[in-house]
Amino acid sequence: MQEKYGDEVEFVLVYVAEAHSLDGGQANLRGNAPIVEEPIIFEERISVAQRCAVGMSLRKMIIVIDEMDNAVSLRWQAHPDRLYLIGKDGKVFYQGAKGPRGFSTKELEAAIQMTLEKPLEKPLETEK
Repeated sequence: MQEKYGDEVEFVLVYVAEAHSLDGGQANLRGNAPIVEEPIIFEERISVAQRCAVGMSLRKMIIVIDEMDNAVSLRWQAHPDRLYLIGKDGKVFYQGAKGPRGFSTKELEAAIQMTLEKPLEKPLETEK
């Protein structure tokens, strides 16, 4: 999506508390998942966010990191993940449902296209 709309939309990833830490309630123990403990200090959170960015090939995306008080995550109800489209005026145009079930890139793209007044290339399909 960044490749497609990056000239018109600024994509920002806000890294919040780790959703699948080993010492958390929902550790991800699949073979391809990174092994991560929940950071205790901000420098550890930076390190985990950097690993995330590299692992997901997010080199072109702006990444900001929530402080250890999780103020951004709490304010935007962003844990474990959530998509937003925010206008230049600061108004929220699209707020996705809480992830992971509510994480819909199709809905976000439709919202981007509506704000850019571009017709949808194909009708939206319900995600499974």
